[in-house]
Amino acid sequence: MLAVVALGGNALLQRGERPDAEVQRHRVRAAAQALAPLAAQHTLVLCHGNGPQIGMLAVESENDPALTHPYPLDTLGAQTQGMIGYWLAQELGNAGVERPVVTVVTRTEVDADDPAFRTPTKYVGPAYPEPVATRLALAHGWTVAQEGRMWRRVVASPPPRRIVELPTIRALVAGRTLVICGGGGGVPVLAGDGGRMEGAQAVVDKDFMAALLAVELGADRLVLLTDVKAVMRDFGTPAERPLTSVGVGELRALKFPAGSMGPKVEACVRFVTTTGRQAAIGALEEAGAVFHGSAGTTITA
Repeated sequence: MLAVVALGGNALLQRGERPDAEVQRHRVRAAAQALAPLAAQHTLVLCHGNGPQIGMLAVESENDPALTHPYPLDTLGAQTQGMIGYWLAQELGNAGVERPVVTVVTRTEVDADDPAFRTPTKYVGPAYPEPVATRLALAHGWTVAQEGRMWRRVVASPPPRRIVELPTIRALVAGRTLVICGGGGGVPVLAGDGGRMEGAQAVVDKDFMAALLAVELGADRLVLLTDVKAVMRDFGTPAERPLTSVGVGELRALKFPAGSMGPKVEACVRFVTTTGRQAAIGALEEAGAVFHGSAGTTITA
């Protein structure tokens, strides 16, 4: 079975944790150990988030006195792909994955006229109290928005139109290589005259990227692994309960937070609707059970 598996950035660096390299490598090691049994039985293509990581690099770049201008978001996104991809590739090998593992720095074409560029919504980086977030926004020209009781930077998040490296990824998958690609949704790029590409100042949602990749590769399953055990009906209320198996029709009738579970649900709905195959959402530490439908939320046509 061919499955596209997406790892949430917050599953690799949990809220409140210091973004030290060793903290993240510990999380990646645990992720690799959870995924290794699946990789022994199935062909996996891995995507990963990068919200905490790209936000951390952006703060460092903004405050580096040696730079005339901070590094742009597309470049920072490529840096996170290399960093997290390296960690994943190494730890998957250490966890006993025998097939070749390779990280592909992936570009994702987006539309320059997409309205998302006028309305930033994608959270990146750490959370701050409102006064601190306001001060940073003024100092760096950021847009910030409230998330729960804290505030975070938000950037444009246009939907993916095309995966530039798709032919390469296809060839690697056909050769039974475990491919890590589309990190952080891929580096957003704009196509100009004559096919010339340039980076876009945005972040692509990695769940939408994973859904597009799963459709394009003809994957049998899309699995989104995060830091929550399942999709919850009536989340945050006394009546909340986990959804174990649910059809796309029922999901469409429910509402989910736009900055967290909403994109995951929408990505799964797109995949299931397009292919008629199943998708799943669940906790990273229960990867095998989520994959096989005995944990998390399984989404069906």
